[in-house]
Amino acid sequence: MTVSPLSPERPAAARGGSSRRQTLLTQLAGLLILLGVWWLVTDVLKLYPPYVFPGPKAVWTEVSYGLWGTGPQDGKLLSAIGGSLRRVLSGYAVAVLLGLLVGLLMGAWRPLRTTLGAYLTGIQSIPSIAFVPFAILFFGLNERAVMFVVILEGFIPVALAVSGALLNVPPALRVAGRTLGAGKLALTLRVLLPASVPSVLTGLRTAWSFSWRALVGAELLIAGVTSLGEMLEVGRNTANVALVLATIIIIGVIGGLFDAVLRAAETRVRRDYGLEVPA
Repeated sequence: MTVSPLSPERPAAARGGSSRRQTLLTQLAGLLILLGVWWLVTDVLKLYPPYVFPGPKAVWTEVSYGLWGTGPQDGKLLSAIGGSLRRVLSGYAVAVLLGLLVGLLMGAWRPLRTTLGAYLTGIQSIPSIAFVPFAILFFGLNERAVMFVVILEGFIPVALAVSGALLNVPPALRVAGRTLGAGKLALTLRVLLPASVPSVLTGLRTAWSFSWRALVGAELLIAGVTSLGEMLEVGRNTANVALVLATIIIIGVIGGLFDAVLRAAETRVRRDYGLEVPA
């Protein structure tokens, strides 16, 4: 169908593109202001010595050496990023699959929901760093201890999100599914679960955030693995604040990029479901 020039669809699309550009420009301006204040405090006013609070140039030097340097000690940040991403993506995938399964069981069976659901809610309130000593004692100082913490922290939000989403499906959909002859399993898989997708995607975003933070915290305390947590520890042991800040920035950028991808998927699905309209 051809859209006429007077159709409201064109102005809506134009407004959406303009809004996104304005948001990007605002974020870029905020970043430039932040960098300018940082440079002013450290390199111009010199309120702190470089070994306490280095400037943007020193931090960028650590980033460039760590990512694409060619010396014998360079390129370690790139290796650390690869190791951390491998662990978090593997652990996150396991956590999502396990959370979907347990969430479906809790949503379908009330006794399991009232018991296990309450326990998972209580465990979720415990900081991930508190599980690291147990993981070390149980698995040892190795990657399995890191993976345990990552999976645990990612699994709980997914399970609770799936269980809660199934309970919040409108009763009319349940009635319609039963009227059309759907059994309990078919009703769950073909009606309730598809209707729960927007809420489940929100749980996936939360699970990613929890898993990423848990990963870095565990890597920081478990030595002997090539990781971003190890780079933070190296910076602390060598009093290299620039390396610490560079690693923190990289952790934030990676976490933000993955969250942006999941947020975009969530927004697209919510629009497809009619739960959100373009700005």
